[in-house]
This record gives sequence, structure tokens and C-alpha cells, in this order.
Amino acid sequence: MVVMKRSFTIIRSPSNEDGTFGMMLDGQVPFCLTLEREWVDNKKGESCIPNGIYLCKRVQSPKFGNTFEICNVPNRTEILFHKGNIEDDSHGCIILGEQFEPIRTYEHGLKNGVLSSGKAMEEFLERTEGIDEFRLYVAWTFCGHFE
Repeated sequence: MVVMKRSFTIIRSPSNEDGTFGMMLDGQVPFCLTLEREWVDNKKGESCIPNGIYLCKRVQSPKFGNTFEICNVPNRTEILFHKGNIEDDSHGCIILGEQFEPIRTYEHGLKNGVLSSGKAMEEFLERTEGIDEFRLYVAWTFCGHFE
């Protein structure tokens, strides 16, 4: 029996046209930001993943190198953590970053995104050094309208 000693959590804000933004925690400690595609009913390559609890396994991606794949996502495979800046870079994966920032793009004009993605990815890999799998909790926060 494999005992998982590590867990990470992504707490998201509601999706919008710029994607799904969130914060990633190592146990109870927030350490980076996340960016995923907008929610589109879990559609492969176009949607963020559903809320849930997932097993993540270390993989060597031909495109992104050493990273983790999020496994057991219903009807989806090859969902990775990697670098990027806007939701178009995601293709259904999870982008890590250090700060939210409007980013000017050639195709879409100004879009909200994340910066310092390489730094966030380095910190993520440092935090996961020596482990080959971990549990990931993913949930949206409640963001209601208050009067």
C-alpha cells in the first residue's frame, strides 16, 4: 500500500472569459497562483477540470519536461502542471504563476493572466522534490454578491 504524505489544494475563483484563476496551497500554506481554462463542462482541451480529489503522478513531458500529470479526471488525460501566461496557453492543463496581471496579446488584446510562471514552476518542483505522487484537492470558492 502506498501512503501519500503530501497534498496540495487549488482554491479557485469563478470562471470568466479570461479563464479560471486560483491559489495553490502546499498543505495549509499558499505558495503560488493558478490559471486554467474557463469551465466548459470538462471538455477536453477547452475546460478546466471539475472540482474533486485527484492523484497526481510525476511524468517527463516531451514538451514541458519534469512535471506532474493530474490523473483520474473523468474522460480526460494528459493534464499537466506547466508554465504559461494566459488561459490560451493552458489547453486544459494548469498554469502556475506568481502574480495576476493584465497581459497584452497580439490575438486577443488585453487579457488577465499570470506572470513569473517559471519561478512558480521552479518552486512547485522544489516542494515536490523526492516525491512521485501526491493528492490534489480542487474546489471553487463561494463568491456571492454582498449588498
